[in-house]
Amino acid sequence: MSDVTVEAVADAMYAMVKECHGKRQLKAIDLTKAMAERFGDACDKPLGKEAIRLLIEDERCTYSYIGGSYIVLTPEK
Repeated sequence: MSDVTVEAVADAMYAMVKECHGKRQLKAIDLTKAMAERFGDACDKPLGKEAIRLLIEDERCTYSYIGGSYIVLTPEK
């Protein structure tokens, strides 16, 4: 899997955040490490950061700063 795209990593991160919603809060490093395990060497730290940035810019996720910095689903408006 050497051709891992930012979009593929972002989609996998979004699925993980959605799965853990209401059960556990995930930090950015948790997501980056999980994607490194899933995609192997093709997903490094800069790619993980770029995927998180894409999630935030697309407004699929947002940061929560309650007791720490977590990535959560964007609340419904």
